[in-house]
Amino acid sequence: MTRYFNTEGICKPTEHYMVSLDERLEQMRKLYVDRGKYFVINRGRQFGKTTTLISLAEYLKKDYIAIFLDFQGIGSEEFAQADTFVRAFADEFALAFAESAEDKEQELLKPLEKFAQREAKGSLRELFLLLSGLCKVAEKPIVLMIDEVDNASNNQVFIDFLAQLRKYYLARDRRPIFHSVILAGVYDIKNLKQKIRPDSEHQYNSPWNIAADFDLDMSFSKEQIAVMLDEYKAEHNAEMDVAAVADEIFQYTSGYPFLVSAICKIMDEKLPYSEDFVKGKKIWTKEGIEAAVKIILNSKTTLFDSMIKHVTEYPDLKQMLYAMLFQGERVGYNQYNHTIELACMFGYVVDNRINIQVSNRIFEICLYNLFLSEDELSSAMSKIAKQDKSQFILDGKLNMEWVLRKFVEYFHDIYGENDDKFVEDYGRKFFLLYLRPIINGIGNYYIEAQTRDAKRTDVVIDYAGEQFVIEMKIWHGNEYNEHGEQQLADYLDYFHQTKGYLLSFNFNKKKEIGLNTIMIGEKIIVEAVV
Repeated sequence: MTRYFNTEGICKPTEHYMVSLDERLEQMRKLYVDRGKYFVINRGRQFGKTTTLISLAEYLKKDYIAIFLDFQGIGSEEFAQADTFVRAFADEFALAFAESAEDKEQELLKPLEKFAQREAKGSLRELFLLLSGLCKVAEKPIVLMIDEVDNASNNQVFIDFLAQLRKYYLARDRRPIFHSVILAGVYDIKNLKQKIRPDSEHQYNSPWNIAADFDLDMSFSKEQIAVMLDEYKAEHNAEMDVAAVADEIFQYTSGYPFLVSAICKIMDEKLPYSEDFVKGKKIWTKEGIEAAVKIILNSKTTLFDSMIKHVTEYPDLKQMLYAMLFQGERVGYNQYNHTIELACMFGYVVDNRINIQVSNRIFEICLYNLFLSEDELSSAMSKIAKQDKSQFILDGKLNMEWVLRKFVEYFHDIYGENDDKFVEDYGRKFFLLYLRPIINGIGNYYIEAQTRDAKRTDVVIDYAGEQFVIEMKIWHGNEYNEHGEQQLADYLDYFHQTKGYLLSFNFNKKKEIGLNTIMIGEKIIVEAVV
């Protein structure tokens, strides 16, 4: 069977192109399982948690009985009461044990099966006595893995279940129990109450304080992506600079597993039938990646749905992300800050050891689009851009100088009377509101995270095969401005561009509004002053 890139459910190396998990599985075994650790794999949606657990169960089977349970297999009504939960758990556990254990050990399941089927009510205490007895007589240590623990997390019965696991963990020298326990889900165990009541008083006490910190990196590196692409190239005889393609995919995704697979899947399955690429454009190139990203951003996915839901549910989260993106706010990581903790837990931001930043370029573009779309209908700049869109496109090419010239003109007419603080806070947002309708449908844009702060933001625009680099900055005097011009000239080398654009929001009362062109070495800088 021909392998393919998979974005729906579990990935299997015999059926799908996927990054090798061997190194990660060996680390998980050596650092956690072999040491008898209880821990939580807490990662964002579609981060490969289920694939990792199932692969780990297979990896461990020589030396352990690995029991993989999915709490999606237990209905919400069964979580409502201890009696119904323990029966459902015992039934699911028995099925998983039967699949994992040797034939000669199947007899060990009879007490658990009888417990699940009896008419009399059962309790968590009885369930754990049976599980302890099973762990005592099993020939191999038992590793319990539970996926989708979020499904249970708003039920008191699950909290009581964790308390029993903790009790037996602390007493396991005297009472046999699972050698290692792995829980997987989006929500960290200590944040269970935050999941169901985001606006209420949050509770941080947890019966899962025995858990070891799980800090293995589950994102894909450029090198891992390249190995996967090498396999694809060999099997399809594809024309591809593997290292360059892997690097570009990583630049957009930062190795977020679903996004990596989604880009590759679109390039493999959709672009060969796209009009532009049928006509001869090479697919496995930077241009192909940009086309795939555009398709992803215009698609309705569970991942983006969750992001929008969370941004809506948590106003402080929305405010923090907005300030980071549009106002260059630098937010230092603090594990006790509830909003930062939520953003990290959902996978929307990462700690770069100095400040937090949006975790990947695709998430960032999605958030920009969300925030801008909320203002687009009421924005005077957007309305004007939509009316004038055709004047900026000539023979399919974007005239960026004309875009900047008209923006300066309209911005001065509409917002020229506002105070400096208003312009400083919202000027860059208004430019993006003006830009979006002009490039929408054909072009795309992203913000360079490493250059974004309260003084400077670099926008990179891709339109019909051309790239434009625009530095937006707040005026802080001639010396700072000259430094910014040199920075932009140097930055253009990275993009192999000879021409760049500088948009300055200048609060000097004697400023000259308009465009002028300067040369910095061999680079042409078109500067627009608002």
